[in-house]
Amino acid sequence: MSELLSETSLDVLFRNARTFNAWLPKDVSDEQLRQLYELAKFGPTSANASPMRVVFVKSKEAKEKLAPHLSETNRAKTMEAPVTAIIATDGEFYEQLPKLFPHADARSWFVGNQPLIDTTGFRNSTLQGAYVLLAARALGLDCGPMSGFDNAGVDAAFFAGTAVKSNFLISIGYGDASRNLFPRSPRLAFDEACTIA
Repeated sequence: MSELLSETSLDVLFRNARTFNAWLPKDVSDEQLRQLYELAKFGPTSANASPMRVVFVKSKEAKEKLAPHLSETNRAKTMEAPVTAIIATDGEFYEQLPKLFPHADARSWFVGNQPLIDTTGFRNSTLQGAYVLLAARALGLDCGPMSGFDNAGVDAAFFAGTAVKSNFLISIGYGDASRNLFPRSPRLAFDEACTIA
């Protein structure tokens, strides 16, 4: 685990990676999506709770279900993307804890404690969504994460009758750098964002 990533790898994952708004007409295979998840699933979560659930919106029918719930500014670019992942939170994630965290009765920590369920689920599904983004980049795919959509509408369309609720979206594919790629926005310097105590 002590081996450093190459400068090229760091460029791919962080320094040169961008949020894409336009996509090349190139397919992302189901196998690539499986590979992506097989990497992302290893990212740590609280008590290994793994509350993220993902719908990879790929078919024409699924895109048509998603489209009405997207903000006007996000609709065209999302429909153009080969795949859009709905990163969601399972509000009953704790039911999997006997399998995922067998060394303690972790399920009992959550049952009946809705504030803990909500904060743990949301925090960790968001964290897992970031792992999805990094896994996609590591596999040579580009991403367009976004939050401009009607959560309630997406939940009704994709998660009706379940405890799963949408968190955010990530369009995935091969970005077209020749269209709608804005100059990189500035980031805060270390001293603006960090303190060593």
